[in-house]
Amino acid sequence: MADDAVPGGFAGRLGVTVEGTGDGEATLGFEVRGEHLNPAGTLHGGVVATLVDTVMGQAVRTTTGDGEVPATSQLTVTYLRPGKPGRLEVRGRVRTRGEHLTICEADVEQEGRGIAHAVATFALLDR
Repeated sequence: MADDAVPGGFAGRLGVTVEGTGDGEATLGFEVRGEHLNPAGTLHGGVVATLVDTVMGQAVRTTTGDGEVPATSQLTVTYLRPGKPGRLEVRGRVRTRGEHLTICEADVEQEGRGIAHAVATFALLDR
């Protein structure tokens, strides 16, 4: 299990950390700070969408071969309650792996309570 920033890219710039990956699953950590809030003072929905997309992408990558690149083709996020400053845990898992498409789920929790649930389809592209 790694405890370091997501390598490069947008999620890494936000401060997302990989807490664990393996066999179709991934867990990320994230600290919500003032710059992640919307005008209402709660966690911005776009940050949540980035978190679930990132964790599911990490989960898919644990199941792909060297010649496959996962690309998000559909993402649905259900926002359950507002997030606030503090620590989030983001968990993603592969639900169904097909030859060309993979279906995933993700959950975002803060202080043991659900913030969001997401479902996504990833296309598996050849390099």
